[in-house]
Amino acid sequence: MSKKTTTLIIRILLFGGTAVSLYFVPWIILNAWILPLPNTVQEQLEEALDYGFEGVIVYVDEGGKKSEFYAAGWHDRDKKNPAYPEALFKIASVNKLFVAVSITKLASEGRISLDGTLDEYFPEFGGRIDNSDIITIRSMVQHRSGIPNFTDEPGFWADPPDTKEGVLELVFDKPANFEPGADYEYSNTNYFLLYELIEKASGISQYEYMKRVIFDPLGLKNTYVSLDQIDMNELMSGYYEGIPEDMKYENYGSMISSAEDLGIFLRALNDGSVFGPGERDIYASIYEFNHTGLIPGYQTIAEYHEDMDTVVIQFTNTTDFNGYNWNLSEVIYNRIIKILRKQRSS
Repeated sequence: MSKKTTTLIIRILLFGGTAVSLYFVPWIILNAWILPLPNTVQEQLEEALDYGFEGVIVYVDEGGKKSEFYAAGWHDRDKKNPAYPEALFKIASVNKLFVAVSITKLASEGRISLDGTLDEYFPEFGGRIDNSDIITIRSMVQHRSGIPNFTDEPGFWADPPDTKEGVLELVFDKPANFEPGADYEYSNTNYFLLYELIEKASGISQYEYMKRVIFDPLGLKNTYVSLDQIDMNELMSGYYEGIPEDMKYENYGSMISSAEDLGIFLRALNDGSVFGPGERDIYASIYEFNHTGLIPGYQTIAEYHEDMDTVVIQFTNTTDFNGYNWNLSEVIYNRIIKILRKQRSS
């Protein structure tokens, strides 16, 4: 199938068929939710395959116990390679946790001010982002800048820009969605700009800075910022409903990690060990401690459950943007948490 044909199919699937989806989804979700709870996490993963997921990976780290790894389905459907827990995965918006930690550390080091403005750090934009003279770094981290979200632009997911300049052109000269600080609206543009700020302020690449202040101190050996850095055979394949092609080769700018690496990072984020003196308070004032991620072919849920002192990471490699797979993925995750709580109390 040609790239042009694939692009057309993606557009049709992303922007059409919503009415059909809304009619059927609630019943499928209800069925998945009310089924008797399996006894084990592995059984729950096997059950998830019945709802259209090609592959699932789960990592469980309960404090004081040996970490547990689970996988079901396909790592690569076409090659019939089974899923395995150590595989790499596109973690999508979960990378915002890494960015927020990096911004925290740059602020702690005195290299940036959270109250500095976009104009101060990006004068080359020439005011082409509305309110850039009063948008602060803090408001960008908190999604309170009012900058439009470039991934909401029509056709973005079907044909994303392949340069930084192309991404910026999607938001340059657009009116702000609201005055900075006046509202909240999730915007990937904020974190695209924060990525650029990390490089500007540190004087080294985003990867080198994260490696120095996060990856190496935590012993993360399988976390990357670009597809160019990895062996593509180790990346779990991703699938979008109705499209036969493997989405692993589509570059949407996602970080890549293993479930174990992400779990180690999430625990360090929540217990504070990723931070230096005073940094946790800075971070807690600007961002959150759990996150989810969604791009075509890849869904991630990464959460720390304080009541169980347990980190649970879930990767599912099948998506659609009408809510069908995402809601089911959440149901599966919540059922896994129930299983873990039941095991803990027995």
